[in-house]
Amino acid sequence: MSDGTATPAPINPYFVLGAAIVLPASGHVMLGVPARGLQFLFFMVILGWITTKMAPADASFIGRHAGGFLIYAFSILDAYRLARIRHAIWVHKARPDSDSADGNASPNI
Repeated sequence: MSDGTATPAPINPYFVLGAAIVLPASGHVMLGVPARGLQFLFFMVILGWITTKMAPADASFIGRHAGGFLIYAFSILDAYRLARIRHAIWVHKARPDSDSADGNASPNI
């Protein structure tokens, strides 16, 4: 922000949250970290497969794929957390009385 140009607003965290719920890893792709989303997808499939092989025969669908659902939940939370952090940083830097390093604060603070 020291060059006078305003940084564009980041994607709304609730929009990222909705996209991550509807389609796994899409929230990470929207945030520009598709490799992270691909890692979550990979572990989602692997742990879903492992729990399918280890679960008892009479377990429900959710019980048979519990490992995949666990990683899916972590993926949703991670995408939302990244979006919230980016949005909070953007709001903080956009304030005129911001104490960010880009402003006029002394660097020894």
